[in-house]
Amino acid sequence: MKAVIVCVSVSHGNTRRIAEVMGRALAAPVIEPEELDPAELAAYDLVGFGSGIFTGTFHPRLRGFVRSIPPAAPRRAFVFATSGLPEPRFRPFTRSLVRLLEPKGFEVVDTFTARGYDTWLPFRLVGGINRHRPDAGDLAAARVFAEGLRPRPGAAS
Repeated sequence: MKAVIVCVSVSHGNTRRIAEVMGRALAAPVIEPEELDPAELAAYDLVGFGSGIFTGTFHPRLRGFVRSIPPAAPRRAFVFATSGLPEPRFRPFTRSLVRLLEPKGFEVVDTFTARGYDTWLPFRLVGGINRHRPDAGDLAAARVFAEGLRPRPGAAS
């Protein structure tokens, strides 16, 4: 299985740490959106898309990259995010990116979120929240999540 992870991590490296753990589990490089022509994604069996959450949505660079992907034959994808606040059940952070990916031919097989250190206002006033996140438990959960995305021996891909 050929996999790649497209990641935007700008504030504290939270999302990049999660992406690197997933990348090791999937033997997949972790790249920034600007490092790959969107049309090249057609060569991958599995593509991960992730960023931190900024005012309730994914980073504009990641959203712009996804919008620029030409529609192609169906392929598998996963979406992940880090956020200072927990993901609300009534409006999951990941839903908006999943909805952008589906018309491009992606079958989003799963999503993953983790808490991260956040110093966005007003949290900056109190020194930020989740100072030690993602922690070892978050990174282990990311690894297990990614391992679950690998094809099973003998299973059709």
